[in-house]
Order: sequence, then structure tokens, then C-alpha cells
Amino acid sequence: MNGLLGHALQGAAQVLLVGLLLGAGLPAIFALGIRALAWAEGRDAEVSHAEPQPLGRVLAYLCFALAGIGVLLGLAVIVSGGVGMELVMDGLVPTIRREG
Repeated sequence: MNGLLGHALQGAAQVLLVGLLLGAGLPAIFALGIRALAWAEGRDAEVSHAEPQPLGRVLAYLCFALAGIGVLLGLAVIVSGGVGMELVMDGLVPTIRREG
């Protein structure tokens, strides 16, 4: 009985972790990108006309790219499952193959 409960708790912890990463993590990364873009424009650019920060633009685009990759990977998982295939993350590059 202890082994079954351990497996159930391990599965619940994995679901919780993925839910936090994708459910709250991607919007948080996107929000950091918006914040970095505001910093790139000189923070309070409308009021103080502060000098722009080029690093902020780079960080913003990096955050937007990470959020976009997360969304595209999620869509790839959904679409591949609908057409009888699976998305496999064996290495750094995800691949799509037939289920089986």
C-alpha cells in the first residue's frame, strides 16, 4: 500500500510542478519581458525622458522568445496527440514520432 501511495504522491507532485511552470511560469516570464521593455524605453520615459537601456530590449526579447517557445511546444504536444503521434524530448531538440 505504501508503494502505491508513494507513486500517487510522486505523480501529483509532477503534475503540480508542470502546472506551476506552465500555468504561472510562462505568464510571469512574459510579464518580465514587458517590464524589461519598459526599462529599455527609459523606465518612466513619458515623464522623465530617461535614457534608454539597450540591455532591457535584449532581455525583453529573450523573455518573449522563451514564452513563445513554451507556447509552441504546448501546441505541438496537443496537435501531435490528436493525429496519433507523440512529442519526444530525448535530447535538446524535440522530435515527433508515431506512438507505439
